[in-house]
Amino acid sequence: MNLVERILAAHSGRSKVSPGDFIMPRLDLILANDITAPLAIKEFRRLGLKRVFDPGKIVFVPDHFTPNKDIPSAEQAKMVREFAREQGIIYFEVGRLGIEHVLLPEQGLVLPGEVVIGADSHTCTYGALGAFATGMGSTDIAMAMATGDTWMKVPETIKVIYHGRVGQWVGGKDLILYTIGQIGVDGALYAALEFSGEAVKNISMDGRFTMANMAIEAGAKAGIFEVDEKTLLYLKPRAKRPYAVYQGDNDAEYSRVIEFDVSSIEPQVSLPHSPANAVPLSKTKGVKIDQVVIGSCTNGRLEDLEIAARILEGAKIHPDVRLIVIPGSSKVYLDALKEGLIEIFVSAGAVVSPPTCGPCLGGHMGILAAGEKCLSTTNRNFVGRMGHPSSEVYLSNPAIAAASAIAGQITGPEEVIQGD
Repeated sequence: MNLVERILAAHSGRSKVSPGDFIMPRLDLILANDITAPLAIKEFRRLGLKRVFDPGKIVFVPDHFTPNKDIPSAEQAKMVREFAREQGIIYFEVGRLGIEHVLLPEQGLVLPGEVVIGADSHTCTYGALGAFATGMGSTDIAMAMATGDTWMKVPETIKVIYHGRVGQWVGGKDLILYTIGQIGVDGALYAALEFSGEAVKNISMDGRFTMANMAIEAGAKAGIFEVDEKTLLYLKPRAKRPYAVYQGDNDAEYSRVIEFDVSSIEPQVSLPHSPANAVPLSKTKGVKIDQVVIGSCTNGRLEDLEIAARILEGAKIHPDVRLIVIPGSSKVYLDALKEGLIEIFVSAGAVVSPPTCGPCLGGHMGILAAGEKCLSTTNRNFVGRMGHPSSEVYLSNPAIAAASAIAGQITGPEEVIQGD
């Protein structure tokens, strides 16, 4: 069996599972947010259920419209807050939270070898830790909260092998955008993407979270990495309970094996209106932009802010550009403050937001008007994703985003800084 099959077999009480098998795996963690939890709560109540199966294995994170932007979002958050208190489940409040997919790994709530489901499509982020993590609908989450298990079909696994070493300013975001560009938004439909190879072994944990996060943009059920020394080092100060590390067999079968040589890959930019419209940076230079967003569950971690600050230090953003920086969690915000990154951003002319999904889903903190263009480190750029249907969103890594904020048009760091 491969890595995904090993994990799912262990959680289903089976010695072996194969793609296409229907299973009922036990769950290690269940997640919902301020948009999806209210739907799950309503279904939970409608079915007459009284208590969740284990409050220590359920997490609610109100991150999409918080701090609350209006009365409806406040009512949503209130429902989530009250249910969490009633049931005693794990709950993060404004000022002590973060974007869910940054927060949970940071807090040691997701560990290797676990099965995690969340009422959010980017739950696949936790595959960076060697967990099988996938998004589900709110009604599935309601039942899982009651029973502690769920049903699913064992997915096929596509192995993606990245050979070589990445060039300057190329990171996990570029590898996953390039991959989606090659296979398309449905190239891994209901499959697991297993990321491997020399290049990803040299990618940081923050970069791996970015890659796993965007597996869903290729249609994948999950994205996953094998646990290595980097993973264990990340977990050492965070893991608060035992966990199991699984590995695939050497003779494991895959539905497909894809190999890329990354040594010649440029930083990537996804053009409107699909993540699959990924092209080399050199083909997008000169596109004028109105807004830049650096943050989200894809690129709101400390390393992302450090990269952006390195480029913005001592510079000023273009007078025609709005730069919005959103740390992924309260801890990321505080660490960035201690490192002087927040001062760099504000001095450059950026606004720094509290941790929130905000503009990524067109929620708040940076909605686009008609005809405006935004370069963003977020994960989706569909029509109307960040505001008006005639607006346009381009996707990139934090280095390209920061450089472009200075230039007023899409460009690379080498165009705005010296010595690199």
